[in-house]
Amino acid sequence: MNSEKILSEMDFLKVRPSSDGIVAFDCPADRIVEAALKLKREFECQSLTDLAAVDMGPDLAKCRFGVVYHLFSHTKKKYVRLVCMCESAESPHINSLTGVYKGADWLEREAYDLMGIVFDGHPRLARILMWDSYPWHPLRKDFPLAGKEAPLPDTFAGNEDATRVVPAPESGGPFHSPSSGTKFSCGREPRSMQVQTGESDNI
Repeated sequence: MNSEKILSEMDFLKVRPSSDGIVAFDCPADRIVEAALKLKREFECQSLTDLAAVDMGPDLAKCRFGVVYHLFSHTKKKYVRLVCMCESAESPHINSLTGVYKGADWLEREAYDLMGIVFDGHPRLARILMWDSYPWHPLRKDFPLAGKEAPLPDTFAGNEDATRVVPAPESGGPFHSPSSGTKFSCGREPRSMQVQTGESDNI
């Protein structure tokens, strides 16, 4: 994929460093639809293969949340990556790509559900994993690993005891990998400092 050609057509994009060889650009959030449409029509990026929401951390007042898009050209066998950061951390919004790629529908719903990014123009932006009245977004970095108690929907009546939050074994963070060698690969998994002992390192 010719990045110079893409930039000549869309000067609002900025080249983004890429360690995996995929052509990547930073795109203003308010121009993501324009960029995706032009990449589809003029650069043969026929598919949106992936959409991932990112959280840069609760300390940021702006550009905390963003969306990473991977577009694929079946004719050229190449990917293009677009990264858009939402202006507001309090109320992250970005325009929906459902009008360009039908496959964006469920991907955007998942990002809305778990990260709380609102995709303006989505035909039905409803939660896809958590129930409609669930008040939080579990993939945000400030959401505790142990979860939070929340009022259950009516369909859970009679199952309250079976759905209580159980603290995750990694609860407590921050996470660290062992600094010394381990006998088994599972011992190299990141874990909280609270449980990172000599015994756990040798599991």
